[in-house]
Amino acid sequence: MTDQNTPDIIYTKVDEAPELASASLLPIIQSFAAAAGVSVGIRDISLAGRILAAFPENLTPEQRISDDLAILGELVKTPEANVIKLPNISASVPQLVAAIRELQGQGYAIPDYPETPATEAEKTARARYDAIKGSAVNPVLREGNSDRRAATAVKKYAQANPHRMGEWTRDSKTRVASMAGGDFRANETSATLGAAAKARIVLTAADGSEHLLKDGVSYPAGTVVDATYMSAAALSDFLAQEIARTKAEGTLFSLHLKATMMKVSDPIIFGHAVRAFLAPVFEAFGDRMAALGVNPNSGLGDLLERVKGEADIMAAIEACMGERPPLYMVDSDRGITNLHVPSDVIVDASMPALIRAGGKGWGPDGKEHDAVCVIPDTCYAPVYDETIEFFKQNGKLNPATAGTVQNLGLMAQKAEEYGSHPTTFEIPADGVVRMVLEDGTILHEHKVQKGDIWRSASARKAPIEDWVNLAIERQAITGYRSIFWLDETRAHDAQLIAMVKPILEARGVADKFEIMAPREATRASLETITKGENCIAITGNVLRDYLTDLFPILELATSAKMLSIVKLMQGGGLFETGAGGSAPKHVQQLQGENHLRWDSLGEFCALGESFRFLAQTKGNAKAKVLGDAVDTATQGILDHDRSPGRKAGEPDNRDSHYWFARYWAEALAAQTEDAGLAAHFAPVAKALSDGEAAILAELHAARGQAVDQGGYYHPDPVKTAAIMRPSATLNAIIG
Repeated sequence: MTDQNTPDIIYTKVDEAPELASASLLPIIQSFAAAAGVSVGIRDISLAGRILAAFPENLTPEQRISDDLAILGELVKTPEANVIKLPNISASVPQLVAAIRELQGQGYAIPDYPETPATEAEKTARARYDAIKGSAVNPVLREGNSDRRAATAVKKYAQANPHRMGEWTRDSKTRVASMAGGDFRANETSATLGAAAKARIVLTAADGSEHLLKDGVSYPAGTVVDATYMSAAALSDFLAQEIARTKAEGTLFSLHLKATMMKVSDPIIFGHAVRAFLAPVFEAFGDRMAALGVNPNSGLGDLLERVKGEADIMAAIEACMGERPPLYMVDSDRGITNLHVPSDVIVDASMPALIRAGGKGWGPDGKEHDAVCVIPDTCYAPVYDETIEFFKQNGKLNPATAGTVQNLGLMAQKAEEYGSHPTTFEIPADGVVRMVLEDGTILHEHKVQKGDIWRSASARKAPIEDWVNLAIERQAITGYRSIFWLDETRAHDAQLIAMVKPILEARGVADKFEIMAPREATRASLETITKGENCIAITGNVLRDYLTDLFPILELATSAKMLSIVKLMQGGGLFETGAGGSAPKHVQQLQGENHLRWDSLGEFCALGESFRFLAQTKGNAKAKVLGDAVDTATQGILDHDRSPGRKAGEPDNRDSHYWFARYWAEALAAQTEDAGLAAHFAPVAKALSDGEAAILAELHAARGQAVDQGGYYHPDPVKTAAIMRPSATLNAIIG
């Protein structure tokens, strides 16, 4: 339950570039909202904030903070929820370790991350840190299904000002490589529970010993429960073959996973790739490297740091790399490869960027080359494979004439959250894994080998029904071609289809929807938007994540400008502001050149929706005026090209916020629905206009110089404010 002190709108504190931008934008939002009697509060869901909240007993009273994620987790289950959620870090182990070290350096006495916990204290610390890793925030807050689409103003602007697209040719060597068998897709089993049940997951080893992997997993009636595994042996064989084949083809080798969201499974797969790429080195020096603390799951960067004093190992690595295909580079200038850090290459961001570039990736020579895109599991790799084949055949997409693909994603109540939570395991011994219900029923059973990756996931009945009804609602509003991306030959999807079809038939709308496997749905969607028409992709959780980067990056050049609305199942609203995949590079540029190219257009879109939702749910007419004026200001940003430039010396995020405040104030002063607000903002608008020259000069005074915000994961708020709010004139007007 919420109390009377809960702000009308909660704005989340996050990480990296979005949080730097907030230091500039949020004071503007709070000032304008206060004039309408709307309170805007803050809750900290940043990686650093979540770490500190997990160890209160290690901190001084002054250092302790509330567990804001838990507080928000309760709020989103109420009708009063109105949350604007910015993209936060989904931490890989290297990111988590780096954040811990930074906090320790700032005087926070939190424990180290135990790689191999032995004592009870280390096991406790590891459990708390593991709860923070990966996609720890989204499953807690997403108590509703996702409605993501390009805002009308943003789509029109993209068509009028088309971004550059790389050229595709029929002879491109770029391709997607996936396993032919033994992967999660091939081994999946699925069942729908007829009654509420509890289950335990047990490994019966070949020697007869039993290992309880998980106990007390509870499911309500109607839940779709899946289980599957990836064969470590099949994965290793596949990787070795693809490394050799890539070398023969003369292209870049690239691996595309999501080690942030799939925080258990994908770092293991990533480690297999590192081990396969350096196979001769591990064969010769494996024991010594292990003694030095090498864990291939942490990436090539960590490995090189640990063995840098061992001349013979370093020589072997150099020789091996010389025999391997060139690696796709994250930063060729600094020698950062695709295999350096598991969180550096995230499939839903990396694949669309490569596709937009005409199938090209950066090589170690600093030039663009065709690439082999290794996506081991075949559940969703066909989406990217089909996209690449479509553009090879038809040439690049034309953003000036392309239609749009909207998305409705099943994600409420942790639907289809897999590879990242307590039902994913690296199998410790050969044997059989069983998921057993309390009455003894064996729900799932798989014969496994040591090192295999076994996982289970589920989707509850209520979110599934809500998802289908949301699709019916959006199709009725838009009339767009609407496709459920479900494969009748896949175990999980077959269970969903059996639930989807009766709802569509009962509502009398079955003829308005199509059901296609992801590969076929990809081609149908690309054909639709190529003709300038629009469609709706109705997908599960992971495809929601992938497609709401793929299509926006092709259509708009970025996924950060998407309108993302989560209609919470208890009546509240969660408004998400886009993706943060490029945020680290933005921070590096700010630190080196005092230029922040983060575009807050996603925040603007979410803000307008949040105000209108507040007006609707609380009967606050002033909030609607604020929201409508936000839309006018956003249109002004686009019409007058006030978005940030990419290069130092161009206008940046802070300039964009000044113009947003000015256009917002001018719209509020000009509107006639609320005379009080018009009177309040008329002098604000005049001051912002009259102060233009002084404000812009103050904003640009320190550009080009290196700046220090006092920390990457846990920056100093005073230093950050000084960097992001350098205009005394603007600050005085805003207050």
